[in-house]
Amino acid sequence: MKAAVLHELGGVPRYEDFPDPVAGEGEVIIDVRAVALENVDKMVAVGTHYASQSLITSLPAIPGFDGVGALPDGTIVGFGLPRPPYGALAARTVVRDGAFAPIPAGLDPAAAVVLGTAMTGMSITTAAGFVPGETVLVQGATGVAGRLAVKVARLLGAGRIVATGRDDAKLEQVRALGADTVISTAVPDEDLARAYRDARGDGYDVVADFLWGRPTQVLLGTLIPDGFGFAKPTRLIQIGESAGATLTLPAASLRTSGVEIYGAARGFDPDTMARLYAQVVGWAQSGELAFDLETVPLSDIAAAWQRTGSTGRRLVVIP
Repeated sequence: MKAAVLHELGGVPRYEDFPDPVAGEGEVIIDVRAVALENVDKMVAVGTHYASQSLITSLPAIPGFDGVGALPDGTIVGFGLPRPPYGALAARTVVRDGAFAPIPAGLDPAAAVVLGTAMTGMSITTAAGFVPGETVLVQGATGVAGRLAVKVARLLGAGRIVATGRDDAKLEQVRALGADTVISTAVPDEDLARAYRDARGDGYDVVADFLWGRPTQVLLGTLIPDGFGFAKPTRLIQIGESAGATLTLPAASLRTSGVEIYGAARGFDPDTMARLYAQVVGWAQSGELAFDLETVPLSDIAAAWQRTGSTGRRLVVIP
């Protein structure tokens, strides 16, 4: 079969032949229909992601840990965690029986594969206990996941949405998607801090943070109160790190600011995942939640893998 084959950690996958997977006991073969190419896939392939060793156990290997495909009986499913070295970026892969779920009829596989990206936006409810009417700050709103988070926050009933990003033109696009206020992070720290203060109104209730690094460090500094008092809580969800993997966190940023920091996976369990997934699917089927996609054939994986920058569209590979 044809596949995207990784020969070394940090290398670029090549489009070439790879042995077909053979299902063992308790496994099933999936004919792959669509795979979203995300930054996390590249982190795993470099070896810097915490799950790298479990997903790539030997080389050569096929990257990609989830996608949409067809079971032997033709049922279209979303699948995850293929058995190494058979990742998702191939004509076929193999997963354990049960590591998949049906995709609703009529939903295009290329759109269905992006539903997981929309689920990160739902973490404002699961991780931070969002209540309709609250103010949501989306850090890194010009990327694919950030744009979807803005849309999700609006659908969930956010009272105000503030969005940040480096590109002014893309920020105006995000404003059209539902953001009430936009902030450019491509300014000096002092100007960025002023923008955060000017935009917060009576406070940021929930922060969906796809950036971390410098912008979030500046933001946390603006939440330190000027004196003793009862600070309004700000629940920050750590989702991504496109602006940096680390930041300096002064003690005062937490001690009296009311800031609470959670990981994006907080509050997720199988029942909650199923309920929220059904809600996202419903929005997609009704047209309330649209996905900006660009599809590329698996044969172009080398060029797609090396793309840099964000177009605001999720890159979906079609085997």
